[in-house]
Amino acid sequence: MGAIHTITLPRWGLSMESARVNGWLRDVGALVNAGEEILEVETEKIAGGVAVAAGGILRRQLAQVGEVVPVGGLLGVVADADVPESEIDAVVADFLASFSVKSAVEVEAGAMPEKIVVGGRTLRYLRRGQGSDVAILVHGFGGDLNNWLFNHEALAARRTIYALDLPGHGESTKDVGAGTLGELAQAVVGFLDAVGVSSAHLAGHSLGGAVALALAVGEPQRVRSLALLASAGLGAEINAGYIEGFVTATNRNALKPHVVKLFADASRVTRRMIDDLLKYKRLEGVESSLRLLSERICSGGRQAMVLREELARLRRPVLVIWGSEDQIIPARHASGLPSSVQVELIPGKGHMVMMEAAGEVNRLLNAFWS
Repeated sequence: MGAIHTITLPRWGLSMESARVNGWLRDVGALVNAGEEILEVETEKIAGGVAVAAGGILRRQLAQVGEVVPVGGLLGVVADADVPESEIDAVVADFLASFSVKSAVEVEAGAMPEKIVVGGRTLRYLRRGQGSDVAILVHGFGGDLNNWLFNHEALAARRTIYALDLPGHGESTKDVGAGTLGELAQAVVGFLDAVGVSSAHLAGHSLGGAVALALAVGEPQRVRSLALLASAGLGAEINAGYIEGFVTATNRNALKPHVVKLFADASRVTRRMIDDLLKYKRLEGVESSLRLLSERICSGGRQAMVLREELARLRRPVLVIWGSEDQIIPARHASGLPSSVQVELIPGKGHMVMMEAAGEVNRLLNAFWS
């Protein structure tokens, strides 16, 4: 007899308690693949897609459009074609009879972010999972460890995951020193030393990709593999207007037009997301640190440091992932890379590809690291 898999609402961040169902992306009876997003939901902070953990036929849509579902709540059922309806009825009944909102929240809560002093500077990080196989997630310009909200749990199922706030970002120190790529890379090296990790897989997004690449070039013994998502450092072109607009915006109306450029689907940007970014930008030291970093990133409207040629000399596995509709760093930077580099272009997605195509990115990273 075939398998039955329940689809439940994941927890994206420690403050999440529920989400509103915005719409189903696949109809009942459709064949779905593992890692495919099949419905869209919206929390107080962000809108995102829920992916299925296992492939099969979408047999039930239990959450209705507009319904608010608690974390861990049942959204739908995927099962093989030969599974009788009576067996699916039984699984649904058993789930609903035993489900507790309180216990689901407690089980899914996971680890809390922590802080550690590295070279006299405080860095915030989140650790998930366990095991000697370690991966480090490095966010982009103006971001923080929550840029990986949709990835933490799926990636930590097989290994230890650390997501950190770079200097100048999130709740880490706002002291970025000289603000150079090399200095940010050394902050990551210092973090590895502080948590006792000799080498790790590195996954970097945007600016974080350039940081990870600089680290791999300078200290390859610390890097087991390199995953670059919509990465800086692979070409000269960059949307300098976005960088300048993000740095200078001081209110919601000024900031939102720039933030929506991060996504192919502008509906992903919620009012809470903009408010959280403004709250961060108003912290003491943030404006000066972002200004300094932006000057180091962009020189004359172009990327100041291009490390593309270094990829051919790296003796490490490299994966490049890009959304085809990236409005910040053009996806064509993924073209013409050395044949040893695995390149994955995800159609219809933007710069924040690990959020817009979380299921596919999680599948690609897990397969690459395995």
